[in-house]
Amino acid sequence: MTASPDERLADASAWRELCAAIERLSDRIGAEAAPDSPRDRAEGYRYLLRFLASGIANCATHDDPDYPVFGRMIEYARPWGLDNPDCLYLYAPLRGGAVYRVWGRRGSARHLDFQVNWGHFANGSIAEWGTLGSLDGFALETAADGSFELWIGGDERPGNWIPSAENAEFLLVRQLFQDWDAEFPADLLIEREGADWPIPPPRPDWVENRIGKLARWLDKGGALWEQMSRGYLSMDANSMVFYMPEDAGARAGAGSQVYGMGNFHCAPDEAVIVEFRPPECHYWGVSLANWWWECVEYASRQCSLNGVQACLDADGVFRGVIAHTDPGVANWLDPAGNAKGSLTARFVRAAAKPEAAIRRVPLVELRDALPPDTPTVGARERAGTLAHRRRAVWSRYRR
Repeated sequence: MTASPDERLADASAWRELCAAIERLSDRIGAEAAPDSPRDRAEGYRYLLRFLASGIANCATHDDPDYPVFGRMIEYARPWGLDNPDCLYLYAPLRGGAVYRVWGRRGSARHLDFQVNWGHFANGSIAEWGTLGSLDGFALETAADGSFELWIGGDERPGNWIPSAENAEFLLVRQLFQDWDAEFPADLLIEREGADWPIPPPRPDWVENRIGKLARWLDKGGALWEQMSRGYLSMDANSMVFYMPEDAGARAGAGSQVYGMGNFHCAPDEAVIVEFRPPECHYWGVSLANWWWECVEYASRQCSLNGVQACLDADGVFRGVIAHTDPGVANWLDPAGNAKGSLTARFVRAAAKPEAAIRRVPLVELRDALPPDTPTVGARERAGTLAHRRRAVWSRYRR
């Protein structure tokens, strides 16, 4: 006979299952393919701590569809799942069949997207994820002061409305910032129509369900990200493949986004040159991630560049340089000490699928491998750029 939620809390079996899932996390650090230096192990255990914290946020703290609030699904201090350093990810749980009102001010992010999804990242299966409806900043109707109202679910209505369904599980809001100094986030609130106030005390089934979801996040969710990241890391060294929005490889991402997924291999005495011609698009960016599919530290390091930050050469080609020491070129991508990691490019509303050429050269031969008019920067200019980066990130996350 299956124990009731109250019985599973009373005998602590639900909690013990969660603790066992936490203990199993260390197996990922000792996996055969995982890097095994003291630095890599430290980074791995830090990832586990942050992935646990993200699970608590997404499976427990912000997981009440009757009284939702917007939480940060991913943030600077809790990266996971190949996060985009240009993006502020907000998450609010939904109940299938319920109606929600979202309101606030749009902000000035380069791209804004509301997406109603079914499935949960704790499921650990891309086949169990999907989008029921979406609305982006191009279609969002706002007042002159940037204020707006958006309805989710219920009967179709004029203005801003996104359909829902009985299997709806959460609302994901992506805000992409291209000009980090000038653009600012939206102010957003959400409420379920017909909610009874005040918020009632927790019920045994509510708590037991969230404990179980967090355990699945750690086991199944963690296994999925590991499987996906290892797949791209095992590709030919310094290579990348591109997925259009309709391709299966892009299913877990934004519906209007072209993804470039690949890896980099770069020794201390080498440089990796990443070349592509950005297609006509609304936004584009390129970034580096570590073995654990976390974007490397992006506030104080230039590990990413986008359409505002990057310099295109005279031929219209972006040439980024991955190197462990500053090579003095404007488009430096700092891998933060990672000799191997993931390389990602994103293009929103792209007119065509890009193509990339990636090559590894000895660091001492880098300048000869680049066009003679490649933009360069000195130490003072680089320090100023990095100061702007960290202050922009602190501002975005209200630190």
